[in-house]
Amino acid sequence: MIGLWLGFSLLFAVGSYFLIANWLKLPTLASTRAILLVAKQDKLKMSILQVIIFRLSAWLAGKLPLSDYYKRKTAATLRSAGIQTTPEAYIAGAIVKAGLICCGGLLLLPLLPLLFPVFLFLSIAVFFKEAQTADAIVRKKREQIEMELPRFVATIAQELKASRDVLRMLEVYAKHADSGLQSELHMTIADMKSGNQETALLRLEARIGSTMLSDTVRGLLAVMRGDQGGVYFDRLAHDFKLMEIQKLKLIARKRPGKIRKYSFYMLVCFMLMYMVILGLEIMKAMGKLF
Repeated sequence: MIGLWLGFSLLFAVGSYFLIANWLKLPTLASTRAILLVAKQDKLKMSILQVIIFRLSAWLAGKLPLSDYYKRKTAATLRSAGIQTTPEAYIAGAIVKAGLICCGGLLLLPLLPLLFPVFLFLSIAVFFKEAQTADAIVRKKREQIEMELPRFVATIAQELKASRDVLRMLEVYAKHADSGLQSELHMTIADMKSGNQETALLRLEARIGSTMLSDTVRGLLAVMRGDQGGVYFDRLAHDFKLMEIQKLKLIARKRPGKIRKYSFYMLVCFMLMYMVILGLEIMKAMGKLF
């Protein structure tokens, strides 16, 4: 009976999908997979599930009523995270993935009604996780950039003693920077060469959204407007160095807590090993007595 119901649910879901896809006039699976392969050259194979999610997301993206402020904010976050999609398609993808999980729970509802709340909570968790993926990427990128800013500011403080060409300083440092800050510097350098330099620095500040980077950009803007900037960047390098030391101390303080958890697991394993051995020996002794 369970096998029949599962087969019926699967065939019903597949048939419903094809009918809805034909009614909505969605492109075929082959054409959608070809588009994804062209857009993502690093992936050799695309699963059918990814193709279905892409097709449903593309259809739903045109139906989502997003405010202008949310569109601008999400578009800036996606651009900073390196995700090549629109805000509507990004949110639609999260909704589709959560909806597919919820539909799976609905199909299993007659057989396993107690598992439906699990599918429901799982769909909600997947939606929020997918909707915050770009924010997590930007947050991680911001942390990487802030870890390198003390060295960047110290280099600028030294360069200001010989030159005041901000564009040249960024070009020289971008050759030896880490990947996170390097990509942002390359983007800013291209923006400075093609347009207004002060506007390009302000865009760099807006993309990252870091207070440390804001202080750095403020000093660079002052240098471009005629300020000496040496004393400012010396003080900023000192403050950033102290903040870096505090962050390293915090990371080192968290390490023992992580290790303590695994030490406790090892202690429990050793205790279980000795308890099993003692229990076997006691059982053997009791067998000899009786």
